[in-house]
Amino acid sequence: MNQLRIFDSRAFLQPADDEPIRSVVTESKDAVVVAWHVKSGQSIKAHVHPNGQDTWTVLAGTGLYQTDSEGTRKRLKAGDIAVARPGNVHGVQNDGAEPLIFISVVCPVDAGYELL
Repeated sequence: MNQLRIFDSRAFLQPADDEPIRSVVTESKDAVVVAWHVKSGQSIKAHVHPNGQDTWTVLAGTGLYQTDSEGTRKRLKAGDIAVARPGNVHGVQNDGAEPLIFISVVCPVDAGYELL
């Protein structure tokens, strides 16, 4: 088991021209920590984790965070923490000029994933 406990999130951020890349920082049976770099105009499609929670901590940028299947959106900005409890719809569109950078913690690791 990896005993490393402190990670430099910048080492995991992977800008991509097509879809944002899900870059796993660390994973255990309890949770997976993922670094996201979402370029201007990119999005993470609305989805749910039926058996777990996904918590996003926004480090930089802004975006429109989808909160339900009807498409309701709320503004996310650096410093915000967004919590999607089991079954909560969530996704994001970077409508800003700068990259949206955040860390996602999904727990448990087998929370599941279903696109809307």
